[in-house]
Amino acid sequence: MEPVEGMTPKVVKSDAQWREQLTPQEYAILRRAATEPPGTGEYEHTKTRGVYECRACGVELFRSEHKFESHCGWPSFFTPLAGDAVLLREDHSLFSTRVEVLCATCHSHLGHVFEGEGYETPTDQRYCINSISLRLVPDDGQPTS
Repeated sequence: MEPVEGMTPKVVKSDAQWREQLTPQEYAILRRAATEPPGTGEYEHTKTRGVYECRACGVELFRSEHKFESHCGWPSFFTPLAGDAVLLREDHSLFSTRVEVLCATCHSHLGHVFEGEGYETPTDQRYCINSISLRLVPDDGQPTS
């Protein structure tokens, strides 16, 4: 994974340490910016209230009240938990320019953010996030996976 220019993550691990900590699918998405197939993620349709953490480092990223049904195949949020919870950088893969969303703490790939799609949300943004990049901690404090 390319480093974020001019920034050092708060959580730094070697590639071998990430491979040991994460499953092969988690590693492919979080550390190599792969994408889970649409409609396959465990959090796409969940209505459970709570906080979504980074699966790699455990930092809080999104809250359930910022999640909305976009019908795009991945969980969608209209804003991160706090402005500094995620980093955004241009992504020039797939023959287009998109905005990649990274965990600000460990610089793991989460997904992409899109603007101006006409969703009736306060920000008109869609943070399209891979379920496998997240871990939902329900308001009762018991992690779902």
